Amino acid sequence: MKIKTDEIASVIRQEIEQFSADLEVSEVGRVVEVGDGIARIYGLSKAMAGELLEFQTSEGAVMGQVFNLELDTVGAVIYGDYKSVKEGDMVKATGRLLEVPVGEVMLGRVVDPLGRPLDDAGPINATQFRKVDIIAPGIAERQPVHEPLQTGIKSVDAMIPIGRGQRELIIGDRKTGKTIVAMDTIINQRQYWGTKDAVVCIYVAVGQKESTVAGIVETLKKHGAMDYTIVVNAGSSAPAPMQYIAPYSGCSMGEYFMWQGKENKTGTPVAKHALCIYDDLSKQAVAYRQLSLLLRRPPGREAYPGDVFYLHSRLLERATKLSDENGAGSLTALPVIETQEGDVSAYIPTNVISITDGQIYLEPELFFSGVRPAINVGISVSRVGGNAQVKAMKKIAGSLRLDLAAARELEAFAQLGTELDKATQRQLDRGRRMVELLKQGQYTPFHVVDQVISIYAGTKGFLDDVPVPAVRQFETQLLDTFRTINKPLWDELNAKKALDNDLEKKLSDAITKFKAGFKAS
Repeated sequence: MKIKTDEIASVIRQEIEQFSADLEVSEVGRVVEVGDGIARIYGLSKAMAGELLEFQTSEGAVMGQVFNLELDTVGAVIYGDYKSVKEGDMVKATGRLLEVPVGEVMLGRVVDPLGRPLDDAGPINATQFRKVDIIAPGIAERQPVHEPLQTGIKSVDAMIPIGRGQRELIIGDRKTGKTIVAMDTIINQRQYWGTKDAVVCIYVAVGQKESTVAGIVETLKKHGAMDYTIVVNAGSSAPAPMQYIAPYSGCSMGEYFMWQGKENKTGTPVAKHALCIYDDLSKQAVAYRQLSLLLRRPPGREAYPGDVFYLHSRLLERATKLSDENGAGSLTALPVIETQEGDVSAYIPTNVISITDGQIYLEPELFFSGVRPAINVGISVSRVGGNAQVKAMKKIAGSLRLDLAAARELEAFAQLGTELDKATQRQLDRGRRMVELLKQGQYTPFHVVDQVISIYAGTKGFLDDVPVPAVRQFETQLLDTFRTINKPLWDELNAKKALDNDLEKKLSDAITKFKAGFKAS
């Protein structure tokens, strides 16, 4: 009988395939080099970019991720205790991508970038997970930004409005109040919690001191803001890989809530709006540079790798306002960038400025002169503009930026001692009063109706003959009367969120009446 080799080969091949299907086969490699949060592995010839790895160490399994694909080896970053990984340790490819726990169970917790608890509130029993690094929703899945995200900061909501789904950069030198702007925004969302406009906040701390993060958590607890906040902490003592993935982890946690509008069909109010604060991305870029240089990626401008722009663009592109078909949820991003000596033309600041929809620039000179928040309204801008404002604010705040800009120009002439005509002097005086009116203490966000009343009084000239030192007192007492005697008018303004002629007359009469009895102390 003639032996048919083709048939024998076919039978053997089928037997092997069946055996492989019955047996779980995983690819393994060995660590050939390790240090500073990175490892080189030999033997993972089929590993994929971004694939999750499991390092078998003497102290248990440690997770890592493929970072570089090279000719003979794989470069990987190590998440966790990289000091326990030794040369020669076995590494197993998992075939999975990095995921973090998400959902309501995360609210009020302080976690690391892998979703593991850092507080003393016990384990997190999450049932849902999301991929850390995904492709952002496409244009067809989005809609233009049109809902305001109230920060509670008068100068921001009036002149640099932020919309739900926008990306607004907070930029400035260290110690100019960048984190305070973000914190006030989180605290201001307290008024919406439990309503259909609820906003879940995710604060991502990258490279911050542990004491600073502890202080932020305490402040949020004190103002009742931890109920709807998740704090993701990759502190200054955390390894570079953890600082690198922290913003992506926080973003994934926010995306879970953004998609709730589509996934929740019960009709009950759900939090489908999220706010992510990345504090700060300049430290994340430094951590990424460290990883890249250790893994022999070629350095470019300011020693950063060539793909550092992609690092931030793929993160910030995930902030969006979803279309109505997708549930109309939103993810708003407030990235923070620290400048050196006000140099906004450095590599990382210019990168992030070009990715975002505007910036809030905090100036040291203003901060140290007592103007707080120290927002430079000349450089600060919002590319969404009036679309992200309530109608009443849009109507009265139009002239505010011009008043301040004109006053700043005239200030230079006034310092020279030149004679100013009455109209110019009047313009300068109003500008000084508006600067005083826009000053605001930290952790004291204003309701949007209080902002409208306050700014209306300033732009319509009610403060023109009030001494500059008494402007804040005038504002405080005026708002007190609107919470007591004029409460019906406050409620009407809150319901309409717009100023028609009738309502404007009532508002003007109420302020005039208050002013007649006002005495500066």
